Amino acid sequence: MPPRFKILFALNEFILIKSLKGSNYQIAFLFQVMVLVLLFSVFFSEMLSRIKKKKKLIRFVGIITRIPLVFLFFFPDNAMDLDKNYYYQIAFLVILMIYYFANPLLFPAINHLLKNSYSHTDFGKLFSYASTVNKIMMMISTFLFGLLLDYDGSAFTYIYPMVAVLGILSIFILSKINYYVPETNVEKNNFFVAIGNSLKNMLATLKGNKPYRDFEISFMFYGFAWMATAAVITIFFEKVLHLNYSSIAFYKNAYNTLAILLLPYFGRLIGKMDPRKFSAYTFSFMLLHLFFLGLTEYYDAYIMIWGLKIYYSLIASYLFYGLFAATMALLWYIGSAYFCKDDEVSNYQSVHLTLTGFRGIFSPLVGIFFYELFGFTGVFLLGIFALAIAIFIMLLSMKRKSMG
Repeated sequence: MPPRFKILFALNEFILIKSLKGSNYQIAFLFQVMVLVLLFSVFFSEMLSRIKKKKKLIRFVGIITRIPLVFLFFFPDNAMDLDKNYYYQIAFLVILMIYYFANPLLFPAINHLLKNSYSHTDFGKLFSYASTVNKIMMMISTFLFGLLLDYDGSAFTYIYPMVAVLGILSIFILSKINYYVPETNVEKNNFFVAIGNSLKNMLATLKGNKPYRDFEISFMFYGFAWMATAAVITIFFEKVLHLNYSSIAFYKNAYNTLAILLLPYFGRLIGKMDPRKFSAYTFSFMLLHLFFLGLTEYYDAYIMIWGLKIYYSLIASYLFYGLFAATMALLWYIGSAYFCKDDEVSNYQSVHLTLTGFRGIFSPLVGIFFYELFGFTGVFLLGIFALAIAIFIMLLSMKRKSMG
């Protein structure tokens, strides 16, 4: 998630469960926070279109959503051992919620800037190059941060305030990109009318573009699978596999390495392939990731190398996750852009993000609920089933197109 200094947040959920001893539902809430804010995407898109000084708005949002990270500096080193540790867990969640509230504004703005600065042919290719650089930075920072957290579990209390400063700087750099679409003054309605217009635009977009509607329905099932399993995977790593921060960073770096190698290839491919077919491949990779991940509970053979706990089945799981990461890095950010004209990109991406926020209302909690009822296997099977439906919808949509 832009801006690029979000890379150090790859271990957020593990900090909550390992360093702050968070509960299962607090882990679920953390994943909810990351996506619930996207419910505001359509509204912010309309707000962005009617505000003339867009750069000033982006800078203001960047500052007020990054400054709260500084308060983590005042967390005590022994917060996990305090009787009132619960209050620090809640504070951690609130600070991250404020941080993620920038995304509904930044995501459409970034998509708008990029799509109007580059040709349709080069869009996927150039975006893949940028994503490659981002993943290299993520790999390095995640590995070093993991090592630091194994040495000092409270390291996030001074690293995240530093990230706050760098994040604000990155926002200011981002805002220097020129808008190539002329800004126009739009008549301002009251708050409730603006919300109503945003919802009408969203429904009109979905109703008027059937291939895009199929794409989003399929994404709903994929998104449910990802969100329902994400929080549970964090618990699985801690409670069953007993991974330290360094081992977690190793698996994250393993799939990111593969994604880095494959991003240029998939960046060229997405511009030549029906995005629905591209989606089917992406969801299939995620399905296989969950299958081999769930298998680890029953086939738990591993070796120790330099303090890293290497499970054989997890290697297979994260090979497929690397393929998934390479394709989803393109599909999630710019997939919707291939269903519309250049001047409709912000609207389509805002619809996409709003629907992401909608499924975030219930998906993480359903995942935890299934885990407490049926265990880890039940949750992984639920995710696999949802992904199978997503793949079927995409294939059916393509078949209808060929028949038509």
